[in-house]
Amino acid sequence: MKTPPFVGSALVTGAASGIGQSVVEVLIEQGVPVVGLDLNAAALEQLQERFGEAFTGVAGSVTEDADVRRAVDVAHTQAGGLGALFNVAGGLRTGTVDQLSESDWDFTVDLVLKGVFLGTRAASAAMIAGGRGGAIVNISSLNAHVPLYGGSAYAAGKAGVEMFGKNAALELGRHGIRVNTILPGLVDTPMAGFIIGNPGIMAEFNANAVLKRPAQPRELAAPAVFLASDDASYITGTSLVVDGGFEIGGYPDLSKY
Repeated sequence: MKTPPFVGSALVTGAASGIGQSVVEVLIEQGVPVVGLDLNAAALEQLQERFGEAFTGVAGSVTEDADVRRAVDVAHTQAGGLGALFNVAGGLRTGTVDQLSESDWDFTVDLVLKGVFLGTRAASAAMIAGGRGGAIVNISSLNAHVPLYGGSAYAAGKAGVEMFGKNAALELGRHGIRVNTILPGLVDTPMAGFIIGNPGIMAEFNANAVLKRPAQPRELAAPAVFLASDDASYITGTSLVVDGGFEIGGYPDLSKY
């Protein structure tokens, strides 16, 4: 029997697809009971059928405090308490700054940044009450460092996630809670379909990227679980870029597409 990477259960937001689902898979493989929060109730039910008692789905939105608190409460009743939170849920609505609607800005920033705040606030309170600390891993984006044409709300929100993670690490360290952030590059997920499915964009990405390909979701899940694990016990407030070298290779100009 494998020794779990940390004590307690895990809460994963955006658990029904993409990076979030891969984080769920890796955690369960390593013996961690998981609670998944996602809007897609049907997909959560499929994960419950697949993993049985190891997985509990909670349908709801990371932008609704009541939904987040409900998911934290469920996770905190399992395996002796909440040991780790993975803030993965994300999405975007695009538009150049001269045309982007206020509602699309609010939707994107609320999802990628407010959702991280609500999750961190609720989870850290539960961890403090539990008295044994914990770990929080936020999924930001390479676009926290590199602008995305038509994605100002997303890039700004993800940049906020990176700094929020550092601030949370500063404030929560006294309670034994570590907070770290991962910045993925291009990942082969449904959210990135508009890029993955465009041959012109992909030709530029593959020409510029050091590793010449997008990541698979598990290639993000593995470092995320590591940062929550006891093996990373002296790592907090850090940002880990996991992008296959896109940042150093040169980001393509998407305005042509």
